[in-house]
Amino acid sequence: MPVRILIAVLIVLLICCLLLAADRMVKAVTRGRRRREATRRLAAAAAQAEAQDRQRKAAEQASGALTSVMPTIHDVDTRHVE
Repeated sequence: MPVRILIAVLIVLLICCLLLAADRMVKAVTRGRRRREATRRLAAAAAQAEAQDRQRKAAEQASGALTSVMPTIHDVDTRHVE
């Protein structure tokens, strides 16, 4: 009789260990999925920020080129009418 109880206890402990290992594996897979998703979103946000920065710099250069061809109001002396 005691051998049967010992075997039953060992089976219960084995099942508990298997459930614990399965739980940890599911959590690790979920964590990996979340990290991949976060990395993908971060890469998309970085690409969008770089595109906006390139666009802003291009607009700034175009504005500077326009100002170098056409003088601004402050570069021209005021005319006095007599």
